[in-house]
Amino acid sequence: MAKKSLGNIRRSFAPWTDPAAKPLVTFERVTKRFGAVSAVEDLSLAIHAGEFFALLGPSGCGKTTLMRMLAGFETPDSGRILLDGVDLAGIPPHRRPTNMMFQSYALFPHMSVEANIAFGLRQEGMAKADIAARVAEMLALARLEGFAKRRPDQLSGGQRQRVALARALAKRPKVLLLDEPLGALDRKLREETQYELMDLQSELGMTFLMVTHDQDEAMVMADRIAVMERGRIAQVAPPEEIYEKPASRYVAEFVGDINIFEGAIAAIAGDIITVESPVCGTILLDEEDVSLPAGARVFVAVRPEKIVISHDEPALSANKVSGEVWDIGYLGDYTMVQVKIGGEGGPLIKVALANHARRAERPIAWEDQVWLSWEIEAGILLGGEA
Repeated sequence: MAKKSLGNIRRSFAPWTDPAAKPLVTFERVTKRFGAVSAVEDLSLAIHAGEFFALLGPSGCGKTTLMRMLAGFETPDSGRILLDGVDLAGIPPHRRPTNMMFQSYALFPHMSVEANIAFGLRQEGMAKADIAARVAEMLALARLEGFAKRRPDQLSGGQRQRVALARALAKRPKVLLLDEPLGALDRKLREETQYELMDLQSELGMTFLMVTHDQDEAMVMADRIAVMERGRIAQVAPPEEIYEKPASRYVAEFVGDINIFEGAIAAIAGDIITVESPVCGTILLDEEDVSLPAGARVFVAVRPEKIVISHDEPALSANKVSGEVWDIGYLGDYTMVQVKIGGEGGPLIKVALANHARRAERPIAWEDQVWLSWEIEAGILLGGEA
C-alpha cells in the first residue's frame, strides 16, 4: 500500500495563529550568561504542541544554550521555562518529559542496536516485557527491524542516525530535542532523512525542537523558525514568511542569497513606495502598512531568483539597471550569475537562472553587457539599520 501523504496535515497546522491556543513550551524573559558573555538575553518564546520548531542561527547566537536549558543541562540566570504549564526550575534532566538526540548520536559502541534503544527504558525500571515491546515498536518505526543485533560500528551513518532517533523516541517524551541532527550525514542522505523526520513527526504528533545553523534544513523541515542573533530572537515565523518577508536586514541576509540596495523613500502613494537608490536609480515596491516617512533611509532587498537578466533593455520605467557579467557559476539545477553594476568598484548583483533546458538560445557569457530587472512585487523594503 502506498504511504499516505501528510502534506495536508502540515499545511493546516498553525496553532500559533489562535490567540486562545496554549503553548506547550514557554520561555519567559530567559537570560543565561557565561562570565561576562551573554549567551541568551531576556528571551521570550512560545512553542506549541505538535510543532516542528527550528532554532536557526550562526555559531554563538545562543540556540544550543536555549535548548540545553530546556533539557536541564544548563540553568537560566533569570526568567522561567515552562513545559505544559509546569515550571522546570529545579527538575533534573532525567525527570523532565524531554529527550535529546545529539549531533554525535552518542551511541554506546559495545551495545547492540536493541540494547541502545532499550537503555533509557531500563534506567527507568520498565518491565522486561514492556521494554521488548517498545523496542520492537521503535525498530519498526525507524525501519531497523533487521539490525537489532548489530553494533553501531556495523551500521552506516544513516542507520546510526535512525538508532539515535529511535532511542530518543523510546521514552515517549513530550518534546524531542534535536541538536544538529543531520550534520553527520552526506548531502544526499541528509536530504532524504529530512523528509523522513518530517513524516515521522507528523505521524507521531510529537513536538520536535531542532537546533541548526543550516538554513535549508530549517526551511524544509520546520513549521516555524526562530532566527536568533546574539542571544535574542530576530524573527519567528513560518519558513515562507521568513524568506519572503524578513523582519530585518540581518534575517534577509542570513536566510538565502539576497541583493541589498541602499536608498531613500522618495514618495508613498497607497501601497506603492518609490525609493531612489544611488546605484539602481528608481525602485518601485508594493508594500502594505509602511510606517516610515518620505526621506527615510532604507534598504531594498531582492532575491536572485526574482531578477530577470537580458541583453536588451526592458521596457520598464523603474526596477532596472545595466551592468557587466562578472562571474558565472553552474550549479546543476540553476546557474548563479554575478553582474557588476556602476562600473569599476561597483557592487555585484546575484541573479539565479533556472536551467530549464540543456541549451540556451542566447547564453549569458562573461563580460556581456546586460540588463537586470524585477517586478514591483519582488522587492522587500527593510528599515535603515546597518
